[in-house]
Amino acid sequence: MTGAPTGVGIIGAGNISSEYLRSLSSYPDVRVVGIADLDVSRAEAQAAEFAVPFAGSVEGLLALDEVEIVVNLTIPAAHAEVGMKAVAAGKHVWGEKPLTLDLESAAALLNAAQSAGVVVANAPDTILGEGIQNAHRLLADGAIGTPQTLLTLMQGPGPDAWHPRPQFLFARGAGPLFDIGPYYVSTMVQLLGPIESVEALGQTPRSQRVIGSGPDAGQSFPVEVSTHVSVLTRFQSGVIGTSIYSFDSALRRQTFEITGSGGVLEVPVSGFDGATRVLAGDDRETDWVEIPPPGAHRDRGVGVLEMAQAIREGREPRASGQLALHALEVMLAIEESIETGRRVDIRSTAPAVEPLPADWDPAATTTAPRGQA
Repeated sequence: MTGAPTGVGIIGAGNISSEYLRSLSSYPDVRVVGIADLDVSRAEAQAAEFAVPFAGSVEGLLALDEVEIVVNLTIPAAHAEVGMKAVAAGKHVWGEKPLTLDLESAAALLNAAQSAGVVVANAPDTILGEGIQNAHRLLADGAIGTPQTLLTLMQGPGPDAWHPRPQFLFARGAGPLFDIGPYYVSTMVQLLGPIESVEALGQTPRSQRVIGSGPDAGQSFPVEVSTHVSVLTRFQSGVIGTSIYSFDSALRRQTFEITGSGGVLEVPVSGFDGATRVLAGDDRETDWVEIPPPGAHRDRGVGVLEMAQAIREGREPRASGQLALHALEVMLAIEESIETGRRVDIRSTAPAVEPLPADWDPAATTTAPRGQA
């Protein structure tokens, strides 16, 4: 791949922007050229800390010719509006999860991007981390034979105890299903293929939560979503999955376990790294083999980098908009099943994606320096 580093503009200067800025500033194939926020002073503070040339309004950032990819870090309720503005300005869009809050706006965003000749890709990019990629390669190489069943657990007390502004995490478009679910659902589809149907139950044991830290500590706020969700999933391949997403457990637990015809695979789904554990025999105490991931470490923003490389190479990003749309439909179907008490079929699909090469390195330079393209 040749050419100058891809110019990136960030919209949304909240807490998550620091994670993106730290990693994106270390990748030679991309260059952050601007950051925008409704609160321009927040954008200016982030720009000063991370040496970003431009800080200002959304309109100002979208007017910059150097911005090729917009990284949309706004709250979920604004994902569709901001994404459409970026597409209208001729920019590619990397969005934080979820893609949008409903299928109509998600489809409209992807259709608008296709018409404009730009690309939409979406978080979570943990599926590109060395941990999940290692598990993907092992599964593809037949480490446990043919996959048959899946068990995933995400349990904890919820973010209200530590987050200074947790209200949005318990509002429509969040909760454990939409806040944590994208990590699990995207990984499921990446490893096991598209989902055919879901059946779910949900409950909200507490209608009010209390902020546990920060300047508003002690204030209560309403809970608008199910905070404990149990799901049965059927994949197009025939694999059957059982999942729990909960903000109502004192026990913190994260599990992603695939059982196949020849063993069990434990996938490190909680971050970018982590070893994959393979049980090739019947003894859970002695037959586990821990396989650390090869290659360089990755972090938040690696999806933007892989997207930039994909655009230069004329292919779809691995964390594609179509994958994000499928994951969104699955999560909305889970909500529908909770409300109706019925199984809900999934109409969309997602393309099969090859795992990254084991030696793929985000710190590698695959573009020429500016002015030498």
